[in-house]
Amino acid sequence: MEHSVKIFSYSRCGTCKKAIDWLDDNKINYELIDIIKDPPSKQFFLDAIKQLGDRKYLLNTSGKSYRNIGSSVVKKMKDNEVIKLLLSDSKLIKRPLLLNPNGDILVGFKKIAWEEYFLS
Repeated sequence: MEHSVKIFSYSRCGTCKKAIDWLDDNKINYELIDIIKDPPSKQFFLDAIKQLGDRKYLLNTSGKSYRNIGSSVVKKMKDNEVIKLLLSDSKLIKRPLLLNPNGDILVGFKKIAWEEYFLS
């Protein structure tokens, strides 16, 4: 049995819906996790920052929560402060957030990037 990827999603997120449709269309097994009810762990975010090279990739900069805080405030924060923020408000997390069983993390949905990652 093939291990499935975990996809952290928000039910009202259009990009998440596109990503789930893409996974279905390409017959990729996944475990759907509600990012609001069951957000990723602190360790997940630490690993993601290390893997992605920058915490900015984890932030939903177009969301109301982020705009309410302000980019200038977030830029001055240390990584651990940003992680606390992400853990306290799941809507700050860029989504969908995908975790492959091998530990690879994909943030957001870009069809070409997902095709390269999963289909090549």
